[in-house]
Amino acid sequence: MGDPKGFLVHDRVVPGRRAVPVRLTDWKEVNRPLNDDELKEQASRCMDCGIPFCNEGCPLGNLIPDWNDLVYRDQWRDAAERLHATNNFPEFTGRLCPAPCEGSCVTGINTDPVTIKNVELAIIDKAWEEGWVVPIIASKPTGKKVAVIGSGPAGLAAAQQLTRAGHSVVVFERADRIGGLLRYGIPEFKMEKAVLDRRLDQMTAEGTEFRTSVFVGGPKRDRHSVPVAELRAEFDALVLGGGATDWRDLPVPGRELVGVHQAMEYLPGANKVQEGDLQTPPISAKGKHVIIIGGGDTGADCLGTAHRQGAASIKQFEIMPRPPDERSERTPWPLFPLQYKVTSAHEEGGQRVFSVSTTEFVGTDGRLTHLRGNQVEMGEVEGQPGFVAVPGTEFEYQADLVLLAMGFVGPEQGGLLEQLGTAVDQRGNVCRNSNWQTSEEGVFACGDIGRGQSLIVWAIAEGRACAASVDESLMGQTLLPSLVRPTDRPMA
Repeated sequence: MGDPKGFLVHDRVVPGRRAVPVRLTDWKEVNRPLNDDELKEQASRCMDCGIPFCNEGCPLGNLIPDWNDLVYRDQWRDAAERLHATNNFPEFTGRLCPAPCEGSCVTGINTDPVTIKNVELAIIDKAWEEGWVVPIIASKPTGKKVAVIGSGPAGLAAAQQLTRAGHSVVVFERADRIGGLLRYGIPEFKMEKAVLDRRLDQMTAEGTEFRTSVFVGGPKRDRHSVPVAELRAEFDALVLGGGATDWRDLPVPGRELVGVHQAMEYLPGANKVQEGDLQTPPISAKGKHVIIIGGGDTGADCLGTAHRQGAASIKQFEIMPRPPDERSERTPWPLFPLQYKVTSAHEEGGQRVFSVSTTEFVGTDGRLTHLRGNQVEMGEVEGQPGFVAVPGTEFEYQADLVLLAMGFVGPEQGGLLEQLGTAVDQRGNVCRNSNWQTSEEGVFACGDIGRGQSLIVWAIAEGRACAASVDESLMGQTLLPSLVRPTDRPMA
């Protein structure tokens, strides 16, 4: 490495954020990037550990020590090439990935890990600024046609790889814009959609075709519906990249009251306003007492959105106990650490409430007014470990808007999967063999639709690997990289 003592000399420094009172007045990204000299110092903390556990911690196998060294040496363009060698969309992961690579960083054993994610983002942002990111056109068309269903990170990664291999690729998206949860699930303050659009422009220039408002396998009465049989007749292969969009619900008394909504009923409307498609969001937190049920990233996205809409008060519930401030002993290095996390949205206000469960929604004239619940602790439920109520801890909070951000249980059943006839496992995820092929010949699956709810970095990794298998199936061989394999699940 360029500076073998960098990790001894320099402390970990992360980008600052715009002042809370300022950023709450707009929807722009909150982080202030480091300058080049600061980034070179941070890159120099990569300690030439010999065995780069960060590479293993990253599902994409990013060449992290390589591009850290290149940044330190001020060779930014070479760093960008190393970054793109393993990751189609580092501008997405650099903003949205929780950075399991940093949890595996050797420097993190007894001090703070290298700021891998921030260096990654700085590299790709500079590459865009300098004009180094250009369309990569296939040298020769193959004459094969591939349909990719779903335009989230898995579908986009598969589509870009297959287009670059020379295939004619069409991406089908049932929403009115391309991007999946990147478009309508991620708030603007975490990733401005111009970041997504410039990558889509590159893909279009490379030859990928995008078709929006097309509901593949949708109900016959839907004018946007396209039968699966039509795609099977037109295309040589199908790639399912639709994600795990079936949200987890909370079936307690009062669930039907007006004012209780799923997070993914709430977040898209706010994003549509920022796109200019709507004047006001269909569901707004303005002036309301908001309770968010779910302590993960989606809950934090709802929190930051509600702040910007002018909520009167916000509480965020989490059924799990508060994580420790330092790495938990249950997640030793090099595992991804369980520890207390403060996002930009948490900095902006609101109350975080741990170890609580909701028991009832209360309302008047069909409209939500209050939420009831109690504190919980780990115990035994019907002979299995589970959360039990702590006697005497019942509470009631005023609530005009409740947002359910409790994650997703798997892909939507029926429709597409039913028409295709693909086998699914006990959780409803699409079964794949070691070559990403489903139980149906010529139909492949990647990302959350087969893996279950997971990370963006896993979606991109699976999309890339799936593309290699599709290419090999069509051509008999492939030069596309394939780093990961599906979780071994027998075909049902």
